[in-house]
Amino acid sequence: MSTVLPLHAQDPASYRDRKKAMWLLSVIAPAAVVIGPVAYLNGYTHPLWFFASLIAFYIGIPLMDAIMGEDLSNPPEAAVPRLEADGYYRWINYAVVPVLWCSLLFNVVFLATHDLPWYSWLATTIVTGSMLGFGLNLSHELGHKKDWIGRKMGLFNSALGGYGHFSIEHNRGHHRHVATPEDPASSKMGETIYRFMFRELPGAFFRAWDLETERLDRLGKSVWSIDNEIVQAGLITALLYGGLTLAFGTQMIPILAVVAFWGAFQLTSANYIEHYGLSRLKKADGRYEHCQPHHSWNSNHIVSNLVVFHLQRHSDHHANPTRSYQSLRNFPELPTLPSGYFGMFLAAYVPPIWFAVMDKRVIAATGGDVDRINFLPAKRAKLMRQFGLKESSAGQAAAKQA
Repeated sequence: MSTVLPLHAQDPASYRDRKKAMWLLSVIAPAAVVIGPVAYLNGYTHPLWFFASLIAFYIGIPLMDAIMGEDLSNPPEAAVPRLEADGYYRWINYAVVPVLWCSLLFNVVFLATHDLPWYSWLATTIVTGSMLGFGLNLSHELGHKKDWIGRKMGLFNSALGGYGHFSIEHNRGHHRHVATPEDPASSKMGETIYRFMFRELPGAFFRAWDLETERLDRLGKSVWSIDNEIVQAGLITALLYGGLTLAFGTQMIPILAVVAFWGAFQLTSANYIEHYGLSRLKKADGRYEHCQPHHSWNSNHIVSNLVVFHLQRHSDHHANPTRSYQSLRNFPELPTLPSGYFGMFLAAYVPPIWFAVMDKRVIAATGGDVDRINFLPAKRAKLMRQFGLKESSAGQAAAKQA
């Protein structure tokens, strides 16, 4: 089901964002991670309380996406400057920060001070890590802004999950190399999410470090100076995690380790589905074509978009990175996901299901043009046989030269 919300006859002066109040879901959703601990402290000790938030995120939101459908509407372009200037949307971003920090502190302290069955412990650490996924998405939104406060708040927030290199890698690395074989954050057709994880997680850190080293070298500063934003975020993480461990003992270490890993894995999950199998064409001079909306997978599902700041309108985001979430647009004939991100995460975690759902979509989105497909090299020949694809003339010439 698709929903097209009215656009008031495309009159920019009368246009109102009909989802304006609903964006508050992005503030409320991360707070849901405390349901299990709060229920336990109030005498409701059944294990299902600890799984309630996980069920809401990974089953409830996809079901609501299926029921509510998609919003294919766009704000009139002439109304975008007014939307961008409306401080309400930025304050929603800022309001999420204390929710994230308080939720994490509440949950990890609860885990460190209560003796729980292993499954309740695991459910709480996983759902707390999922909340860090919301946090990295917030850092993503803030990190693309031009104002110093927004960028620093994004950096501060990413330190909550020990992922302070994110904005550097994403803005200066991923956006430059997206949808190319050179990008560790763009998944390849035939690549499982687990193989992708071992490439993307270390690749993101090392690329961020190299980029920050280059920036500081141009300024004549040491990479180990306090001007290094990775060092800045790392100090925040060390103070936070070190303080929690000193206060509550070594039992805090595995809690923080699982929470931080799952938070990073949520970002990996998003990166995996956002550009799977799509490639920009390489030009004769060796450079890649400019990133266009069709180089990203898009989703217009209403509910999941409301809780992730329109991250799923990823096609417009990569074509226009500085656009704020409320202004991102849908375009016709984009590569489109069959569900929102939470539903696609579940499919990605079971590779046979993912390949069955997505590989045929890659072929359809690219028209079977192998130059537009980012193959996992080890699976290239098998996938070409499976889908009856032929090598391009450029590929044949390259093979002869090799």
